[in-house]
Amino acid sequence: MFISSAFAQTAPATGGDMQSSLMSMLPLVLMFVVLYFVMIRPQMKRQKEHRSMIEALAKGDEVATAGGVLGRVTRLGETYITVEVASGVEIQVQRSAVVQVLPKGTIK
Repeated sequence: MFISSAFAQTAPATGGDMQSSLMSMLPLVLMFVVLYFVMIRPQMKRQKEHRSMIEALAKGDEVATAGGVLGRVTRLGETYITVEVASGVEIQVQRSAVVQVLPKGTIK
């Protein structure tokens, strides 16, 4: 009696099996597409903008660092820049630590 009911529950081997496996993967694919457009793509755009901002740094630019230090760029190196934070006080920071280039005249 138990064996016959187990046979009754098995699905027939037809082409519907392929369609059901594709339909079960559809939500996973849709979630990945939404994740790409909501999270991954904007992050890549921000990284590209930050990279171009760092490459465009010039002597005399007023910048803000990741630590909140404001200053004027006095020297540029390959990976480091020198920032004057006060009259006669210079610090050396990594280029990647610059988070924003401020408009001219922001620092007095």
